[in-house]
Amino acid sequence: MIRVGVFGASGRVGKLLLEDLKETKDMSVSSVYVRNSLDFSIDPSILVSSDMKSFLNACDIVIDFSLPEACETLLEVAMKTPKPLVIGTTGLNTHQLNLLKQASEIMPVLYATNMSLGVALLNKLVYQASAALEGFDIEIVEMHHRHKKDAPSGTALTLSESAAAGRGLNLDKVRISGRDGNIGERTKDEIAVMALRGGDIVGRHTVGFYNDGEFIELNHTATSRNTFSKGAIRAGSWLADKEAGLYTISDCLEL
Repeated sequence: MIRVGVFGASGRVGKLLLEDLKETKDMSVSSVYVRNSLDFSIDPSILVSSDMKSFLNACDIVIDFSLPEACETLLEVAMKTPKPLVIGTTGLNTHQLNLLKQASEIMPVLYATNMSLGVALLNKLVYQASAALEGFDIEIVEMHHRHKKDAPSGTALTLSESAAAGRGLNLDKVRISGRDGNIGERTKDEIAVMALRGGDIVGRHTVGFYNDGEFIELNHTATSRNTFSKGAIRAGSWLADKEAGLYTISDCLEL
């Protein structure tokens, strides 16, 4: 039985992890990290702790859906108490991403901005389409619920990285995330990533390739957050016995 530590249990996906793990064979929740206290009941056999070291010692793997600052703390402490880490937190800054890479040198770390099978496949298709459709303009639009704090979404940024890689471009030099005023014509290599927010949209990502006379759009829509929790559980089961290293959801799914 793989003992899972849930980091970010009070969040939308964190709560789903607790429920989905009840139905998962050979995995169970053993510890939950909280800064203060949980606002819902939980099985009394599960350790609920605000002490990070105690939380880590009570589990075999950690699944993290928290906030960037909390994830940073997790990575710092985990480097002293290594555990396999499944990181689903988005909006990480450069320092936090570097910490993640450092952690992966001493423990297995799977980092994914989206845990769904569909998005993993979409990234592969975007790379292939970007390479094949030379000269097509690339525009990415993502839609999420009104409560999402980071923009563009981590998934949209990963998709833009796939698109840039397909053409051998440096994403930092070609990505834009807004247009306003008399900005002139669209540049040839430009990759636009636009964010929309409203209602309770779980997640919708569209990658369009536009040319004179034709266009193609690749779309993924998440209709339930269980897509992410179940994907993370699958990733955790896969990661549990891996050697130290930085893994992706595509590695887990063998895409």
